This record gives sequence, C-alpha cells and structure tokens, in this order.
Amino acid sequence: MKKKILFVDDEPFLSRIVKETLELKGYDVLYKKDGTRILDAVASFEPDICLLDVMLPHIDGYTLGSTIRNIYPTLPVIFLTAKTQTDDVVKGFSSGGTDYVKKPFSMEELMVRIENQIRLVAKGDETTKALADKVMLGNAVFIPSRFELHIANEVIKLSHREAQILTVLCNNPNTVVDRKKLLTQIWGDDSFFNSRNLDVYIRKLREYFATEPAVSIVTLKGIGYHFSVPQ
Repeated sequence: MKKKILFVDDEPFLSRIVKETLELKGYDVLYKKDGTRILDAVASFEPDICLLDVMLPHIDGYTLGSTIRNIYPTLPVIFLTAKTQTDDVVKGFSSGGTDYVKKPFSMEELMVRIENQIRLVAKGDETTKALADKVMLGNAVFIPSRFELHIANEVIKLSHREAQILTVLCNNPNTVVDRKKLLTQIWGDDSFFNSRNLDVYIRKLREYFATEPAVSIVTLKGIGYHFSVPQ
C-alpha cells in the first residue's frame, strides 16, 4: 500500500517538483497551497506524514503543525522552510514538528527524512505496545497506548514524543539512560536541533511529575538521564 503524504506549500514551482518526484517514487501525495481546511484534509485523506511550509497564507505552518499535533499526536510533521535561525528550528519542534528541512533541499534528503519519520513512528508504536497497559510511577499512572499520564487527580494528554520518551524511561527505571541512544531511538540521530528538542520534552515531563516527589528525572551532564521511581 502506498504511503500517503499531505503536502502544504504555496510556492507553485517548487511544489510541483516535490509532488511529482514523490509520486514517481511511489507515494500518494495530496497537495494544498494553503492551510485552510487542512484538518478536513487530514481526516479524509489519513496521511502517514505531513510536509508543511512555515510561511503560508491564512495560517502559518507552526500554528498548523501545533493544531495537527493536538488532534493527531502520532502523525509525523516535517517543516519545510528557509528560516534557519536556531530559535526558528526550536519553535518548529515545539510546535509539533518531528523534523525540520531547510530550503533549498535536495529531493534525496527529503525522501530519506520522510522514510526515517515513518520508520520511527512504526518503531515507536511497537515499543509502546510492548510496554504494560498501565505503568505505576509512584502515585501516578502512565497509560502508553492512550498517551495519558494520570497524576494528582488529573489526566494529562501526552504528545507522541512525550509518550515515546517516557516509554523509554519506563523501560529503564532507576538506571542511566544514555542521551545519545535516547536521541537516536526517538529521532533517528543526535543532531544539535534534536538535542534541543529533547531538552524541551524532558522539561515538560519534569513539570508533569512536579506533584509526585517519588518520581524524578535527573540529568547526568554529558551522559544522559536517571529515571528514579519507587521500586
């Protein structure tokens, strides 16, 4: 079965090249020139991955990516943009992006990144399914299959990345999780930008466990993390 790609970009010449090349490589591509009614397109087309330009008319790519991520937490989103400042890249990941490709790019690079994201999602799903239905973390309960963390009478809906990272930590309780291996397992590489993105997610997870003192994520500088949980 062909993998489906939702592609949103308002540059007609580039868009035609990208769409036609991806279709020649066997992908099923739905192209949109702006961000209007994209959620309807996602619901009907059911893409395996989204390619979003950042500078779009009507609604910018960051906002669009964040909206998609809130509703479809496991759907990979690759941002395509000429914005290359570190803050722009970090904003992209914080807005729900799972990868970030800088324009101009080669089609070979784009296709490798697409396949990498699809493979990582499949691998992440297998890892999550292998974990128990419920994981007790002190007084908190993590439900991997539903991306939920029940803590202090509150249900926190985790993003796909948050659930993946917490799953890895739960598979390695009270031991050291190597930072480089964690980055490679979740993102496919340990690049600077992915590293910054990991910092954001670790900070969020710490905030979630703020009311559960028995659980802690300790950073071991230059090494990784120690996920401390009650035995």
